[in-house]
Amino acid sequence: MRAIIAHAAKDLRIADIDAPAAPGPGEVAVRLKVGGICGSDLHYYLHGGFGTVRIKEPMILGHEVSGEIAALGDGVKGLEIGQPVAVNPSRPCRRCRYCTSGRANLCPEVIFNGSAMRFPHVQGLFREEVVVPAALAVPVACDLAQAAMIEPFSVALHAVNRAPSLLGAKVLISGAGPIGCLVAIAAKLAGAREITMTDIAEPPLAIARTIGADITVDAKDADAIAALRDSFDIAFDCSGAAPAMETAFDLVGPGGIIIVVGNGGNPSMPTSRVVAREIEVRGSFRFDGEFALAAGLLSGKRVDLTPLVTATRPLADAVAAFDLASDKARSMKVQLDLAA
Repeated sequence: MRAIIAHAAKDLRIADIDAPAAPGPGEVAVRLKVGGICGSDLHYYLHGGFGTVRIKEPMILGHEVSGEIAALGDGVKGLEIGQPVAVNPSRPCRRCRYCTSGRANLCPEVIFNGSAMRFPHVQGLFREEVVVPAALAVPVACDLAQAAMIEPFSVALHAVNRAPSLLGAKVLISGAGPIGCLVAIAAKLAGAREITMTDIAEPPLAIARTIGADITVDAKDADAIAALRDSFDIAFDCSGAAPAMETAFDLVGPGGIIIVVGNGGNPSMPTSRVVAREIEVRGSFRFDGEFALAAGLLSGKRVDLTPLVTATRPLADAVAAFDLASDKARSMKVQLDLAA
Protein backbone atom coordinates (compact mmCIF):
# COMPACT_ATOMS: atom_id res chain seq x y z
CA MET A 1 0.00 0.00 0.00
CA ARG A 2 1.37 3.43 -0.97
CA ALA A 3 1.70 6.40 1.38
CA ILE A 4 3.18 9.91 1.21
CA ILE A 5 5.84 10.24 3.90
CA ALA A 6 7.78 13.31 5.03
CA HIS A 7 11.28 12.56 6.33
CA ALA A 8 12.54 16.14 6.67
CA ALA A 9 12.22 19.50 4.96
CA LYS A 10 11.97 19.00 1.16
CA ASP A 11 12.31 15.25 1.63
CA LEU A 12 8.93 13.81 0.63
CA ARG A 13 8.76 10.20 -0.49
CA ILE A 14 6.13 7.82 -1.82
CA ALA A 15 6.70 4.51 -0.07
CA ASP A 16 5.08 1.12 0.28
CA ILE A 17 3.80 0.43 3.78
CA ASP A 18 1.94 -2.51 5.27
CA ALA A 19 -1.78 -2.61 4.60
CA PRO A 20 -3.87 -2.23 7.75
CA ALA A 21 -5.25 -5.26 9.54
CA ALA A 22 -8.93 -6.06 9.15
CA PRO A 23 -11.14 -3.72 11.16
CA GLY A 24 -11.89 -4.85 14.70
CA PRO A 25 -15.14 -4.43 16.62
CA GLY A 26 -16.52 -0.93 16.16
CA GLU A 27 -14.05 -0.10 13.39
CA VAL A 28 -14.24 0.34 9.63
CA ALA A 29 -11.74 0.21 6.80
CA VAL A 30 -11.89 3.18 4.43
CA ARG A 31 -10.47 3.05 0.92
CA LEU A 32 -9.20 6.61 0.58
CA LYS A 33 -9.86 8.45 -2.66
CA VAL A 34 -9.18 12.19 -2.23
CA GLY A 35 -6.80 14.10 0.02
CA GLY A 36 -6.37 17.85 0.31
CA ILE A 37 -2.95 19.42 0.93
CA CYS A 38 -3.23 21.66 3.99
CA GLY A 39 -1.08 24.55 5.15
CA SER A 40 0.37 22.39 7.93
CA ASP A 41 1.31 19.72 5.36
CA LEU A 42 3.16 22.42 3.45
CA HIS A 43 5.00 23.54 6.59
CA TYR A 44 6.19 19.97 7.16
CA TYR A 45 7.21 19.69 3.51
CA LEU A 46 8.92 23.05 3.14
CA HIS A 47 10.36 23.59 6.62
CA GLY A 48 10.23 20.25 8.44
CA GLY A 49 7.65 21.66 10.87
CA PHE A 50 6.32 24.93 12.24
CA GLY A 51 7.22 26.89 15.35
CA THR A 52 8.77 24.48 17.83
CA VAL A 53 7.08 21.47 16.21
CA ARG A 54 9.58 19.45 14.17
CA ILE A 55 9.49 16.15 12.31
CA LYS A 56 11.59 13.79 14.40
CA GLU A 57 10.74 10.58 12.56
CA PRO A 58 9.23 9.70 9.16
CA MET A 59 5.57 10.73 9.17
CA ILE A 60 2.73 10.11 6.75
CA LEU A 61 1.19 13.49 5.96
CA GLY A 62 -2.45 14.40 5.45
CA HIS A 63 -5.65 14.92 7.41
CA GLU A 64 -8.16 16.20 4.81
CA VAL A 65 -9.48 13.02 3.20
CA SER A 66 -12.53 11.23 1.88
CA GLY A 67 -13.18 7.78 0.50
CA GLU A 68 -15.48 4.77 0.60
CA ILE A 69 -16.17 2.15 3.23
CA ALA A 70 -14.18 -0.98 2.31
CA ALA A 71 -14.95 -3.28 5.28
CA LEU A 72 -16.96 -3.25 8.49
CA GLY A 73 -15.90 -4.55 11.88
CA ASP A 74 -18.27 -6.39 14.19
CA GLY A 75 -21.05 -4.33 15.67
CA VAL A 76 -20.85 -1.42 13.24
CA LYS A 77 -24.29 0.01 12.43
CA GLY A 78 -25.37 2.71 10.01
CA LEU A 79 -22.56 2.26 7.48
CA GLU A 80 -22.40 0.13 4.35
CA ILE A 81 -19.69 -1.20 2.07
CA GLY A 82 -19.08 1.33 -0.70
CA GLN A 83 -20.65 4.22 1.21
CA PRO A 84 -18.89 7.60 0.68
CA VAL A 85 -17.46 9.10 3.86
CA ALA A 86 -15.20 11.86 5.10
CA VAL A 87 -12.68 10.77 7.74
CA ASN A 88 -12.50 12.94 10.86
CA PRO A 89 -8.79 13.06 11.79
CA SER A 90 -9.40 14.22 15.37
CA ARG A 91 -9.75 11.81 18.28
CA PRO A 92 -10.03 13.63 21.64
CA CYS A 93 -10.05 11.61 24.85
CA ARG A 94 -13.65 12.61 25.78
CA ARG A 95 -12.70 12.36 29.49
CA CYS A 96 -10.63 15.42 30.40
CA ARG A 97 -12.05 18.71 31.69
CA TYR A 98 -11.82 20.26 28.22
CA CYS A 99 -13.73 17.43 26.58
CA THR A 100 -16.40 17.34 29.27
CA SER A 101 -16.90 21.12 29.16
CA GLY A 102 -17.54 21.30 25.41
CA ARG A 103 -14.01 22.27 24.35
CA ALA A 104 -12.72 18.95 23.07
CA ASN A 105 -10.64 20.74 20.42
CA LEU A 106 -8.32 21.73 23.30
CA CYS A 107 -7.94 18.17 24.61
CA PRO A 108 -4.26 17.69 25.59
CA GLU A 109 -4.50 13.97 24.79
CA VAL A 110 -6.04 14.37 21.34
CA ILE A 111 -4.80 12.05 18.61
CA PHE A 112 -4.77 14.00 15.36
CA ASN A 113 -3.68 12.39 12.11
CA GLY A 114 -0.64 13.81 10.37
CA SER A 115 0.65 15.76 13.36
CA ALA A 116 4.18 15.94 14.77
CA MET A 117 2.97 17.67 17.95
CA ARG A 118 3.21 14.32 19.76
CA PHE A 119 6.06 11.83 19.75
CA PRO A 120 5.87 9.24 18.40
CA HIS A 121 4.10 11.25 15.72
CA VAL A 122 0.50 10.55 14.77
CA GLN A 123 0.66 9.15 11.24
CA GLY A 124 -1.45 10.87 8.62
CA LEU A 125 -3.98 9.84 6.01
CA PHE A 126 -2.29 10.30 2.63
CA ARG A 127 -2.37 6.57 1.99
CA GLU A 128 -4.56 4.16 0.11
CA GLU A 129 -6.49 2.65 3.01
CA VAL A 130 -6.96 3.25 6.72
CA VAL A 131 -8.83 1.60 9.61
CA VAL A 132 -10.58 3.99 12.01
CA PRO A 133 -13.31 3.89 14.66
CA ALA A 134 -16.65 3.87 12.88
CA ALA A 135 -17.64 7.19 14.47
CA LEU A 136 -14.82 8.93 12.56
CA ALA A 137 -16.13 7.79 9.17
CA VAL A 138 -18.82 10.40 8.58
CA PRO A 139 -21.30 9.64 5.77
CA VAL A 140 -21.67 12.27 3.06
CA ALA A 141 -23.99 12.90 0.13
CA CYS A 142 -21.66 14.96 -2.02
CA ASP A 143 -18.76 14.27 -4.37
CA LEU A 144 -15.56 13.08 -2.73
CA ALA A 145 -13.59 16.19 -3.72
CA GLN A 146 -15.94 18.36 -1.67
CA ALA A 147 -16.04 15.74 1.08
CA ALA A 148 -12.26 16.11 1.44
CA MET A 149 -12.90 19.80 2.19
CA ILE A 150 -14.98 19.01 5.26
CA GLU A 151 -12.00 19.12 7.62
CA PRO A 152 -10.81 22.64 6.67
CA PHE A 153 -14.41 23.84 6.48
CA SER A 154 -14.79 22.59 10.06
CA VAL A 155 -11.86 24.80 11.05
CA ALA A 156 -13.64 27.76 9.47
CA LEU A 157 -16.96 26.97 11.15
CA HIS A 158 -15.20 26.72 14.51
CA ALA A 159 -13.57 30.11 13.94
CA VAL A 160 -16.99 31.65 13.28
CA ASN A 161 -18.33 29.92 16.39
CA ARG A 162 -15.59 31.63 18.41
CA ALA A 163 -17.10 35.00 17.49
CA PRO A 164 -20.33 36.48 18.83
CA SER A 165 -23.31 36.62 16.50
CA LEU A 166 -22.31 37.78 13.03
CA LEU A 167 -25.88 38.67 12.10
CA GLY A 168 -25.62 42.08 10.41
CA ALA A 169 -21.91 42.41 11.21
CA LYS A 170 -19.19 43.96 9.09
CA VAL A 171 -16.42 41.40 8.91
CA LEU A 172 -12.76 41.63 7.95
CA ILE A 173 -10.84 38.52 6.87
CA SER A 174 -7.06 38.84 6.53
CA GLY A 175 -5.62 36.19 4.21
CA ALA A 176 -7.61 34.91 1.23
CA GLY A 177 -6.15 31.41 1.20
CA PRO A 178 -8.27 28.28 1.65
CA ILE A 179 -9.07 28.89 5.32
CA GLY A 180 -9.80 32.58 4.76
CA CYS A 181 -12.18 31.79 1.92
CA LEU A 182 -13.85 29.07 3.97
CA VAL A 183 -14.27 31.51 6.86
CA ALA A 184 -15.92 33.91 4.41
CA ILE A 185 -18.38 31.19 3.38
CA ALA A 186 -19.09 30.34 7.02
CA ALA A 187 -19.49 34.02 7.93
CA LYS A 188 -22.04 34.49 5.15
CA LEU A 189 -23.97 31.50 6.46
CA ALA A 190 -23.90 33.13 9.92
CA GLY A 191 -25.52 36.31 8.58
CA ALA A 192 -22.58 38.68 8.09
CA ARG A 193 -23.78 41.85 6.36
CA GLU A 194 -20.54 42.67 4.56
CA ILE A 195 -17.27 40.77 4.19
CA THR A 196 -14.00 42.47 3.27
CA MET A 197 -10.99 40.29 2.48
CA THR A 198 -7.36 41.35 2.25
CA ASP A 199 -4.33 39.59 0.83
CA ILE A 200 -0.94 40.48 -0.62
CA ALA A 201 -1.67 38.61 -3.88
CA GLU A 202 -4.39 39.11 -6.48
CA PRO A 203 -5.04 35.45 -7.51
CA PRO A 204 -6.51 34.40 -4.13
CA LEU A 205 -8.51 37.63 -3.97
CA ALA A 206 -10.01 36.79 -7.37
CA ILE A 207 -11.20 33.46 -6.02
CA ALA A 208 -12.46 35.18 -2.86
CA ARG A 209 -14.75 37.28 -5.02
CA THR A 210 -16.24 34.16 -6.59
CA ILE A 211 -17.20 32.71 -3.19
CA GLY A 212 -18.95 35.81 -1.89
CA ALA A 213 -16.44 38.37 -0.60
CA ASP A 214 -18.13 41.76 -0.95
CA ILE A 215 -14.93 43.81 -1.00
CA THR A 216 -11.34 42.73 -1.66
CA VAL A 217 -8.31 44.87 -0.87
CA ASP A 218 -4.63 44.55 -1.69
CA ALA A 219 -2.95 44.44 1.72
CA LYS A 220 0.11 46.15 0.21
CA ASP A 221 -1.95 49.25 -0.64
CA ALA A 222 -1.30 51.37 2.46
CA ASP A 223 -3.86 54.04 1.53
CA ALA A 224 -6.62 51.51 0.91
CA ILE A 225 -5.88 49.80 4.22
CA ALA A 226 -5.78 53.13 6.10
CA ALA A 227 -9.20 53.99 4.70
CA LEU A 228 -10.64 50.94 6.48
CA ARG A 229 -9.66 52.11 9.98
CA ASP A 230 -12.39 51.52 12.60
CA SER A 231 -14.63 49.88 9.96
CA PHE A 232 -15.23 46.38 11.32
CA ASP A 233 -17.09 44.64 14.11
CA ILE A 234 -15.17 41.37 13.80
CA ALA A 235 -11.84 40.51 12.21
CA PHE A 236 -10.56 37.03 11.40
CA ASP A 237 -6.82 36.77 10.85
CA CYS A 238 -6.32 33.73 8.61
CA SER A 239 -2.94 34.78 7.26
CA GLY A 240 -0.69 33.80 10.16
CA ALA A 241 1.35 36.91 9.32
CA ALA A 242 2.25 39.34 12.11
CA PRO A 243 1.74 42.50 9.98
CA ALA A 244 -1.81 41.44 9.09
CA MET A 245 -2.77 40.89 12.71
CA GLU A 246 -1.16 44.17 13.78
CA THR A 247 -3.22 45.92 11.12
CA ALA A 248 -6.40 44.25 12.42
CA PHE A 249 -6.06 46.19 15.70
CA ASP A 250 -6.43 49.41 13.69
CA LEU A 251 -9.27 48.20 11.50
CA VAL A 252 -11.73 46.96 14.15
CA GLY A 253 -13.78 49.60 15.87
CA PRO A 254 -14.51 50.07 19.58
CA GLY A 255 -15.58 46.79 21.15
CA GLY A 256 -14.23 44.92 18.15
CA ILE A 257 -13.13 41.29 18.33
CA ILE A 258 -10.18 39.72 16.54
CA ILE A 259 -10.28 35.96 15.97
CA VAL A 260 -6.81 34.55 15.33
CA VAL A 261 -7.04 31.51 13.05
CA GLY A 262 -3.70 31.57 11.23
CA ASN A 263 -0.66 30.26 13.07
CA GLY A 264 2.96 31.35 12.97
CA GLY A 265 2.99 35.12 13.42
CA ASN A 266 4.32 36.88 16.52
CA PRO A 267 2.69 40.33 16.36
CA SER A 268 3.09 43.25 18.70
CA MET A 269 -0.05 44.45 20.45
CA PRO A 270 -1.03 48.14 20.68
CA THR A 271 -1.99 47.91 24.34
CA SER A 272 -3.36 51.46 24.65
CA ARG A 273 -5.77 50.91 21.75
CA VAL A 274 -6.81 47.50 23.07
CA VAL A 275 -7.57 48.99 26.48
CA ALA A 276 -9.22 52.24 25.40
CA ARG A 277 -11.41 50.52 22.82
CA GLU A 278 -11.94 47.24 24.68
CA ILE A 279 -10.73 45.18 21.76
CA GLU A 280 -10.78 41.43 22.39
CA VAL A 281 -8.44 38.82 20.91
CA ARG A 282 -9.58 35.19 20.74
CA GLY A 283 -7.73 32.18 19.41
CA SER A 284 -9.37 29.51 17.27
CA PHE A 285 -7.89 26.02 17.13
CA ARG A 286 -9.11 23.12 14.99
CA PHE A 287 -12.73 22.01 15.59
CA ASP A 288 -14.93 19.41 17.25
CA GLY A 289 -18.66 19.16 16.58
CA GLU A 290 -18.24 21.38 13.54
CA PHE A 291 -17.08 18.35 11.51
CA ALA A 292 -20.57 16.85 11.55
CA LEU A 293 -22.05 20.29 10.85
CA ALA A 294 -19.78 20.74 7.82
CA ALA A 295 -20.72 17.30 6.51
CA GLY A 296 -24.41 18.16 6.87
CA LEU A 297 -24.05 21.51 5.11
CA LEU A 298 -22.26 19.94 2.16
CA SER A 299 -24.59 16.95 1.98
CA GLY A 300 -27.58 19.30 2.08
CA LYS A 301 -26.12 21.38 -0.76
CA ARG A 302 -26.09 24.46 1.48
CA VAL A 303 -22.60 25.39 0.31
CA ASP A 304 -20.46 24.79 -2.76
CA LEU A 305 -16.72 24.54 -2.10
CA THR A 306 -15.69 23.47 -5.61
CA PRO A 307 -14.33 26.93 -6.60
CA LEU A 308 -11.59 26.48 -4.01
CA VAL A 309 -10.20 23.28 -5.56
CA THR A 310 -7.83 24.53 -8.24
CA ALA A 311 -5.97 21.31 -9.10
CA THR A 312 -6.00 17.55 -8.54
CA ARG A 313 -2.86 15.46 -8.95
CA PRO A 314 -2.28 11.69 -8.63
CA LEU A 315 -0.66 10.29 -5.51
CA ALA A 316 2.25 9.20 -7.72
CA ASP A 317 3.00 12.88 -8.43
CA ALA A 318 2.90 13.95 -4.78
CA VAL A 319 6.09 16.03 -4.87
CA ALA A 320 4.88 18.02 -7.88
CA ALA A 321 1.49 18.44 -6.17
CA PHE A 322 3.14 19.85 -3.03
CA ASP A 323 5.26 22.21 -5.13
CA LEU A 324 2.14 23.43 -6.91
CA ALA A 325 0.30 23.89 -3.60
CA SER A 326 3.23 25.97 -2.36
CA ASP A 327 2.77 28.46 -5.20
CA LYS A 328 -0.10 30.72 -4.15
CA ALA A 329 -0.05 32.48 -7.51
CA ARG A 330 -1.10 29.24 -9.20
CA SER A 331 -3.21 27.40 -6.65
CA MET A 332 -5.76 27.69 -3.87
CA LYS A 333 -6.44 24.10 -2.77
CA VAL A 334 -4.54 21.25 -4.40
CA GLN A 335 -5.99 17.79 -3.89
CA LEU A 336 -4.46 14.36 -4.39
CA ASP A 337 -6.13 11.43 -6.11
CA LEU A 338 -5.08 8.80 -3.58
CA ALA A 339 -6.07 5.97 -5.88
CA ALA A 340 -3.92 7.11 -8.83
